Amino acid sequence: MIHATAPVPDSAVAANAHLRGKTPLQIFDAVVSALSRDGFAVILNNHTNTTRWCCGIDGNERWNSGQSTQAWIDDWVFMARRYADEPRVVGADLYNEVRRDVLDDPNWGLGDEHDWYTAAQRAADRILTEADPDLLIVIEGINWTGLPVDGLPHERPTLAPARTLSHTLVNAHKLVYSAHFYGYTGPRHSGATGVGETHDPRYQDLSREELYRALTDQAFFVAEDSGRHYTAPVWISEFGIGSAETGTAPRAWFTRITDYFADRDADFAYWPLVGWEGHDDWALLRYDSTGRGYGILDRGDWRGPAWQRLMAAPEHTGPVDRVPVWRMLVTDHGDHVRSLIERGRGDWDPGAYKAACPDGLRLIGLSHTAGRGLCTDIGADDPRAPGTAHTVVTDERYVPAGGDWASGYTKFQCPSDQFLIGYSRRGDRVSAALCAPARTPLGATGRTVWFDRSDNRPADAAGGDFAHGAYKGQCADGEYAAGIAFTTRVGSSGGPDALLCRRLS
Repeated sequence: MIHATAPVPDSAVAANAHLRGKTPLQIFDAVVSALSRDGFAVILNNHTNTTRWCCGIDGNERWNSGQSTQAWIDDWVFMARRYADEPRVVGADLYNEVRRDVLDDPNWGLGDEHDWYTAAQRAADRILTEADPDLLIVIEGINWTGLPVDGLPHERPTLAPARTLSHTLVNAHKLVYSAHFYGYTGPRHSGATGVGETHDPRYQDLSREELYRALTDQAFFVAEDSGRHYTAPVWISEFGIGSAETGTAPRAWFTRITDYFADRDADFAYWPLVGWEGHDDWALLRYDSTGRGYGILDRGDWRGPAWQRLMAAPEHTGPVDRVPVWRMLVTDHGDHVRSLIERGRGDWDPGAYKAACPDGLRLIGLSHTAGRGLCTDIGADDPRAPGTAHTVVTDERYVPAGGDWASGYTKFQCPSDQFLIGYSRRGDRVSAALCAPARTPLGATGRTVWFDRSDNRPADAAGGDFAHGAYKGQCADGEYAAGIAFTTRVGSSGGPDALLCRRLS
């Protein structure tokens, strides 16, 4: 659509003669403008790369099917810039139903060309920094992996991988996770009828309890598990069923899933709201040959009672209370500098993998290996002094006389009244610490938290498992991290061994 220069056929806009002679993108502009004028919020959605009907093995399986990841991201920046001045364009749904093609699976974090986790992160960063910092970034889970052939693994991971590897955007508050659910698919069922998955249940085959458990495990844990690195809003951006459906199981599924949404005040988009001639069985709104419209509650539609209960269910409205934010830092395959302040100041440790918390958050946890970190704003609003330079620490010059908090270990300690916001590493070895000056004086007494031989986090530690499979250390909620200790002796990884944790005040 972006690159098409030929006008659409007149027959395609017969009902809107003023759109004749326009390109697809110009018509899209007109649609966005009309929706905005009528008070709708618009979420841009890269649904397919081609004009083919979605889905399955159709050449639209991945964001980079038929094009490079770079081209895909460039197109997203173009679209976000195009509508940046339209306040009712509120979101960017990056790609629809990422799934397997004929030969290969998408993955979540391997760092290769099929890594959806990393591609989404890159696109989000460029949209927020180059095009529109106010957009919500909607990241769908992986819709399908594996071959549905007997004996070979296959599943719909959806958002489950976010439990151990979640996104941290340069604006920590703009992330929305998304998933799709239809009765004819299932946790290990693509919706196809071929050999291999016929013995795997679809969502419509599950009991109410089984369905609720699947929905929670595959998607809603993200929103329901508060205070985790992956905690974010969840939007079920597609679900639906046809009005002509007569099967007992599919009908029961629709009632159960709408009950689930109603009970949780879930956010959702029904597919489709409006049908079109010859394809209106699933629609909530239809139009007859005279142009008269009618909806799901008219003409005895069997979906009406379930839909009416969903629409009438209590919902939260009004301002959202501030809740603490937790976000993970990941240096698995390169830099993860989330601070816009720091990104504008150049490379503070050339050749190393660097990580820095989003602006407004501080570092509170580290892993012994794996290069993972945990950021938060719990217990304090943005603690950084505005307009001040960060300090890169590569030696022990800021360890005061008589202040050896990790005897025999190298200590990268922040200057007085500064706190950790980032770190860098070469291999597993600590390379530098990044510190930011505080807005107000900080507490000077502290404690050493060791994590070189086991986990050492508060018993009620929030944030979740931010470094799955690795030892982790974490300061308490009311503390800030002021230093990293490590050793380079023979047999040591050189990774972080201890944190210096101090009270915020």
